[in-house]
Amino acid sequence: MSQSPKARGLGRGLSALLGDEDVAAAVAPSPPPAPPQPTPSEAPRPAAAARAPATLPITYLRPGKFQPRTVFEDKDGLVDSVKQFGLLQPILVRPLYGEPDTYEIIAGERRWRAAQKAQLHEVPVVIRTLDDLDALQLALIENLQRTDLSAIDEAMGYRRLMDQFNQTQEQVAETMGRSRPHIANTLRLLDLPEEVRDMVQRHELSAGQARTLLAFPDPVTMAERTVKEKLSVRELERLAAGDKPAAPKAKNGKVSAPVEGTKTADTKALERRLEEALGLKASLSLRGLGEQSILTLEIRDYDQLDLVVERLTRR
Repeated sequence: MSQSPKARGLGRGLSALLGDEDVAAAVAPSPPPAPPQPTPSEAPRPAAAARAPATLPITYLRPGKFQPRTVFEDKDGLVDSVKQFGLLQPILVRPLYGEPDTYEIIAGERRWRAAQKAQLHEVPVVIRTLDDLDALQLALIENLQRTDLSAIDEAMGYRRLMDQFNQTQEQVAETMGRSRPHIANTLRLLDLPEEVRDMVQRHELSAGQARTLLAFPDPVTMAERTVKEKLSVRELERLAAGDKPAAPKAKNGKVSAPVEGTKTADTKALERRLEEALGLKASLSLRGLGEQSILTLEIRDYDQLDLVVERLTRR
């Protein structure tokens, strides 16, 4: 059976680990509960799993030191599901040497917490011997697959990979199945004041809004205004460029829509970086909603075009 596109996008660095069916099952999103089965006399006997997960007393497990998630919420009724069906998905753990009967959770801490609240005594586990780098990468991958990991927690995980394991942004991007600009933009959130980062953690601000606040001399005050006035990323871009430009009047005297194209200092800095990297005139223009942009490169001849293609496709 072919691997899912999402699993392939997790990067080559963990392909060996994720190729193991047990580990892949431990980090994959939880399947929905099975539909009601026929009566026992009619139900077919399930096929035995090739490698059934082990079980461990729930007290043997402890939270992982590389867990990127700082907020654990039961938004999807996980505790009720565990009470009714048990844990449908094993928890990935590694043994802690020098501490008998103690295992560190690599992936599945939310399930472990839910199992505690559901008063389970034992939980299914997959036990693997992993080094710290693999432990952090797998913890990040599992949480990124859940899609509800906050942008700040995501950024802190990337920063940890870079600081503790000397990984470059390119290496982090390859392992996590993300683009290098996504890694760079996410890391920029860590430059925000703590008050603003907390607002992102509480989902009061989006990652796009928070990044735009970096262009303001007082991000905290602007963040409070953003929440109060429900300012969009585009409106923040315009405000960051200076006073909001007066909307031009049409011939009928009515105010027309604001003119697109106002650029912040961050946008201009990105243009300069592109120009330095490619040796071409570059222009970034905001279009549509959110952060959708159009990149324009001025190319003189086919020789320049070949050079751009070579640099963009170089591995």
